[in-house]
Amino acid sequence: MSNFASHVLFSKPEDQRTGTPLLVMFHGYGSNEADLFSLKDALPQEFTVASVRAGLAAGPGFAWFPLRSDLSYDDAAVVSAVTEMTQWLDTVKEGHSSVTLLGFSQGMCMATALVRHLPNDFAAVVGLSGFVHDAHGDPFYQDAALAERKMPIFWGRDQADPVIPAESVEYTNTWLREHFTLTKVLYTGIWHGINAQEIAHVGEFLRGNVLS
Repeated sequence: MSNFASHVLFSKPEDQRTGTPLLVMFHGYGSNEADLFSLKDALPQEFTVASVRAGLAAGPGFAWFPLRSDLSYDDAAVVSAVTEMTQWLDTVKEGHSSVTLLGFSQGMCMATALVRHLPNDFAAVVGLSGFVHDAHGDPFYQDAALAERKMPIFWGRDQADPVIPAESVEYTNTWLREHFTLTKVLYTGIWHGINAQEIAHVGEFLRGNVLS
């Protein structure tokens, strides 16, 4: 059973969640479930927000899968993390009107990997200052079905982001355009971060693609 269940922050008490759209948040490498949770106040209040802690200790916080010093990683570790998260989602998604995923940095990799694995289970994706996993054709991911569906995704980033390698950004840009209906917005001065303008845009995206 997933170890995520005891490390989740919910924006609504359990008796107020039924029938609401669920927005699941995945933090970045070395962070924790409290990092993104504060964004809930600036997002549409119709959502039940669930901010989840990753399962591996990393630096001052936690990680979804190990990263090497050059930010490379093992494909099998991503599959393992997605499998475990899928098991946890199965325990919480019942009763919600939809499930949308939001990920920052490494968390964007998790969010997109989840919808690639189960492309019919989610309403939309929000990716902030992150990247998409190069799965090398792994059949674990249903990429053809995802490309056919063209799920909406919001991708926000700063062109001066000093963390995500340029080749990962280029791959992500091409891949998202081929597999999603992409809303891409560039920001100046947020570096590897998030600002109020971006979250306002995320709110507009969620209203237009999930709530409408």
